[in-house]
Amino acid sequence: MTTPERPKAPYTGALARLRASTSEPFRAGLNAEAHGGPVRAAAPAPGSTEPPFNPRSWSGALITMFAIDAGLWIIQIINASSDYGLNRYGLRPRELRGLEGVITSWFLNDSYWHLLTTSAPLVIVGWFILLSGIRPLVLSTAVIVIAGGLATWVVSPANLIVGSSSLVIGWMGYLFARAYFSRKITWIIGAVAVAVFFTGLLGGLLPGPTSDSTWQAHLCAFLAGLLGGGLLHPRRRKTPRPVRSGSTGSQP
Repeated sequence: MTTPERPKAPYTGALARLRASTSEPFRAGLNAEAHGGPVRAAAPAPGSTEPPFNPRSWSGALITMFAIDAGLWIIQIINASSDYGLNRYGLRPRELRGLEGVITSWFLNDSYWHLLTTSAPLVIVGWFILLSGIRPLVLSTAVIVIAGGLATWVVSPANLIVGSSSLVIGWMGYLFARAYFSRKITWIIGAVAVAVFFTGLLGGLLPGPTSDSTWQAHLCAFLAGLLGGGLLHPRRRKTPRPVRSGSTGSQP
């Protein structure tokens, strides 16, 4: 007498396939690790992940600059709520206790109106630079802050100096120098557009009836931006083409 076979449950085959699919990547990872090779993660299912954030894209660069501007507004709100106590970290020319302002004064403002008039140029000019990469924005900012801040500390009158407008003017100088040295048509168009839309900021480079004592800071930042553009984008010299030996000399 034979015992009849039990019918398999309808989910038994699906469960076996599930075990095989989940254990195969695990075994592959163990084998790779045993042989010293890299362990690769399983590829995600199509459509399950979002594209990575790219700060060099048009929208990514704009979002990044809005985030930077939002950080300045947070600093301004904290500064204003403390009766502008953070302005003690501003730049004081030719005073050792104001030397830290070489780094910090660019991110402080003396009023909401000052930051409000600077926000749009900061976002747009920084956006133009960020489209070419994070490295140009970081390096140009470093040159402007250090070189421009030290020059301001040396030549400006003995007044407390704060303001993000100097950083924007420094970025404009960088854009102009980059366009001049690189001779790229897109960068030239961007520099011309910035000069047209923000001509009023360039008026702060020279003293005038309505200018305040920060025009020296603006001028030093602009010159530092020109310096940064020249250092980061030096003009390439054209190498002479080699002359073939058979093409020289006159035939008898």
